[in-house]
Amino acid sequence: MIMKKISIILCAFFVTLVSCNDDDDQRSETNLSETEIPSSIKTYVETHFPSNTIDRAVMDTEHNVVTYDIYLSGNVELEFNSDLEIIEIDGRAQLPDSVIPPAILDYVAQNYPDNFITDWDLERDHQQIELDNGLDLEFTMTGEFIRIDG
Repeated sequence: MIMKKISIILCAFFVTLVSCNDDDDQRSETNLSETEIPSSIKTYVETHFPSNTIDRAVMDTEHNVVTYDIYLSGNVELEFNSDLEIIEIDGRAQLPDSVIPPAILDYVAQNYPDNFITDWDLERDHQQIELDNGLDLEFTMTGEFIRIDG
């Protein structure tokens, strides 16, 4: 009787482990060849990062949500959502003004004239940038300053 209870408990434990492990199956990464990269992403890169080349492109699927991670020369990383809209730009050097909303550019120019933007991130309800001095600033979707994110 005790062995039967132990067997049932062990069986339930293993079923729990296996069901928890299914989360790993919900994510996949696919390297894209040059011809598989969506044309709108290529156009974005050519327009805003003309001196950078695409080193690697990855289609990432997690819980049925697709994003595209684009790695450019010069240590620039771009992320696009499933609608092929830019949602994140990470760099080491100054990002082109053309990728930053004008209101945010104006705020940085007025309040941090000796610094430049290295990262931009579009969240669900706000935008965030990082300056070359490591300072993170949050803005509304329309570009109004919210706060320093510390």
